[in-house]
Amino acid sequence: MSIQNSHPQAACLFILLGALTVPLTVLAQTSSTDIPRLANGHPDLQGTWDFRTITPFQRPEALGNKATLTAEEAAQFELEERERRDRDNFTDTSTTGDYNEFWYDRGADILGDRRTSLVTAPENGRIPALTAAAEAKNAIRRDEAQLAAGVEVRPLSERCIMGFNSGPPMIPSAYNNNVQLIQTADHVLIHNEMVHNIRPVKMYTTEFRQQPRKWEGDSVGRWEGDTLIVETKHFARETAFGNSSENMHLLEKFWLIDADTLGYEFTITDPTTWTAPWTVMFPMVRTEEPIYEYACHEGNYAMAGILGGWRRLEAQGLPGQQD
Repeated sequence: MSIQNSHPQAACLFILLGALTVPLTVLAQTSSTDIPRLANGHPDLQGTWDFRTITPFQRPEALGNKATLTAEEAAQFELEERERRDRDNFTDTSTTGDYNEFWYDRGADILGDRRTSLVTAPENGRIPALTAAAEAKNAIRRDEAQLAAGVEVRPLSERCIMGFNSGPPMIPSAYNNNVQLIQTADHVLIHNEMVHNIRPVKMYTTEFRQQPRKWEGDSVGRWEGDTLIVETKHFARETAFGNSSENMHLLEKFWLIDADTLGYEFTITDPTTWTAPWTVMFPMVRTEEPIYEYACHEGNYAMAGILGGWRRLEAQGLPGQQD
């Protein structure tokens, strides 16, 4: 089993998000003057940041153009969503199932501005449509024969190389919703608790390295005022972020809303996959909890069995198991 952690102290920190009731456009453009700074004058973004929330990633279609909830609607949504997601309430015993609720750390609250989605653009709060090429690629991904061709085509998250909320880009998920930022003279390090990967951001150059391509792409950063801009491209292949491709261009922004609240926004442009660019924004809160080791071995141990079983079927010449 993967080792996940709970952050009980972070639950109280999420109360801070309740104060974030100013319009999203303001949050995306301003930061407090009373923020920690490094000796070079740049904001000190260092520390561990918690980004868990049950705000929907995409706006439910039934809400149409409704961008925010009333206080009463938000309270009702949180109550119903906690109940819906509680694994201890699940009654389906036909499969081996999932972790029980103890292992989940998705949070219990929506964001303080009561948004109906983390997606902020397009205005409908939903990811744009997939291209025809992306639809075709998804069909191949669902083909068991393709997935059994070899270890190199298995999903990255299954192989514990990259995965889940670590992206890139980062998105709130079921657990391990924590990231540590470290700043040096030449780099910013993005250290995700999930899968425990570290993405270096080069601050000393504007040039992107095209080869060798890395799982997490090549990241180059710059400051625009008090906002850290990180551009990432030249991915080795799709990331663990759903439907992404090696052609994805990722633009991330980090800024301090106040000393204990980090603004995070990303925009994805990937003409191979989506018919238009799209943007997500959410705040993170500072936590004093440490980053825990994430030990992920399910895919590693299962890989021999998955592929070995398929090779046995091929050897037996069963229908559909040979070219």
